[in-house]
Amino acid sequence: MEQTKTVLLCGVGGQGTILAADLLAFGCMEAGLDVKVSEIHGMAQRGGAVTTVVRIGEAVQSMVSDPGCADIIVAFETTEALRNLPQLAEGGALIVNDEAIKPLPVLIGAASMPADARGQLSRAGALLVPADAIARGLGNAKCANVVLVGALTARLDIPAEVWERAVAARVPAHTVEANLAALRAGRDLVANQEA
Repeated sequence: MEQTKTVLLCGVGGQGTILAADLLAFGCMEAGLDVKVSEIHGMAQRGGAVTTVVRIGEAVQSMVSDPGCADIIVAFETTEALRNLPQLAEGGALIVNDEAIKPLPVLIGAASMPADARGQLSRAGALLVPADAIARGLGNAKCANVVLVGALTARLDIPAEVWERAVAARVPAHTVEANLAALRAGRDLVANQEA
């Protein structure tokens, strides 16, 4: 990977965004790349926004990503994907969990959800991934984040074995098999769509 790539991961507290960023960073380091990570937790413990920037390459000088500079955005739900669209570089990739989480203002009637979020994201070129449904189908709904990591890793030039080692090393021991299945399912989804 000659040029530095910027990956922005965004979601809300409790979706596993930070673990996903950790898996990405660890896998890239295992592949011999330089990695810089910057996290913004906000009110994550209360379902608030979580944004993590992971920059990877041969020699990464800074963890900062300006608007319009993210090569890949991985969004863990549709509203956060829309909110972070200005961060995406021209020609960048957008991977989005096809799930909408209603924030508190929407739940109490003080705000409404964005109109036609799926349509807006589709028009922006998003790969809509049914990560929650895939994870439930694999028997562990908590692995949706790793399904998205799998979809992301299919877009990076790093062997699948490296990602599998990263997952095995970074998730709790009793969840390794479920997370490996989720990783493979995300990679397979991208491979099948690109075939």
